Amino acid sequence: MKDFFKCAINGIKLGLIVAFVLVIFYLGSTNKIEWNNIGITFMFSVTIATFISFLIKLVDNYRAKYNPKNFYLIWLSYYFAALVGMTIASEICYFILYTYILKIHYHVSAEPRQLLTNLIISLVVTTIVGVYQSQRTNLEVRLKEKELDIVKLSQLKTQAELQTLQSRINPHFLYNSLNSIASLIHIDADRAEDMTLKLFKLFRYSINTQNENLTSVKEEVEIVNTYLDIEKVRFGNRINFNLDVAEDTLNQQIPRFILQPLIENAIKHGLNDKIDGGEITLIIYKQEKEIVLIVSDNGTPFPTELNSGYGLQSTYEKLQLLYRDKYALQIINEPEKLIKITIPTSYE
Repeated sequence: MKDFFKCAINGIKLGLIVAFVLVIFYLGSTNKIEWNNIGITFMFSVTIATFISFLIKLVDNYRAKYNPKNFYLIWLSYYFAALVGMTIASEICYFILYTYILKIHYHVSAEPRQLLTNLIISLVVTTIVGVYQSQRTNLEVRLKEKELDIVKLSQLKTQAELQTLQSRINPHFLYNSLNSIASLIHIDADRAEDMTLKLFKLFRYSINTQNENLTSVKEEVEIVNTYLDIEKVRFGNRINFNLDVAEDTLNQQIPRFILQPLIENAIKHGLNDKIDGGEITLIIYKQEKEIVLIVSDNGTPFPTELNSGYGLQSTYEKLQLLYRDKYALQIINEPEKLIKITIPTSYE
């Protein structure tokens, strides 16, 4: 409706322009000005231009929807629309002129010569309008194609950045895990084999061959458990791991590899020097339309200014890429040391 209202306004503007041109020619060719003729000229011009604009808009909508490739068919449609629009508008104007102004009997095609003149004028105007509409449509198509290309490039860039972030496994963790496996081979071969399989599972998950940005809470927690099983070989009873995951969150979607780096960060910077009694707790629950992820530990407090060694930059970047400004990340020391991430339940 808005497009057709705009079309009517454009038709009226075009009709006024044509009327002004015709009136100028009329004034230059006569010594006696008849204001009735000027008024009738404006009525015809505005009415015909408005009808033609409407019909050309219909043709253009058809062209935009079905995108016909036949050049001659498009222009034939434009001229046919102009002919129909001119005829209907002229007959309406003649009806008004004859019935209400001249007070004489009206009949169809009362002025064939004037209709022919109107036809010539309408064809000229239609050619101008058609060329304008055609160039405008082609320009809009090219702009949309460029916008799509930009969106695709942006998506590819985002995807590449996410893949880079998701594939980051701390090399020190790999070194320590392999060192633990090597020490277990001669002591407990079964345990070494089990640890190797868990390490394989963790790396297979991090490779993300399906290029998925999100995964279920259930799968992400399973990977966290796999990671913790590997770390337990190193730390033994020095650290206790507590998981508190609400049942109604298990099928919710969260970013891939969002939890493991936080757990690793707690071990590396919070509990690494703790001889015993270390506690790490993972809490996940849902509140209204948000999911809350909390990783807490009882180790060394976060410094006032976190440096790059804390490895949280990749978490910030991943959340920003996926959720823009629709997330929250809090780093808290009091009353309890924790990292709290709040994300929407629906990802757009």
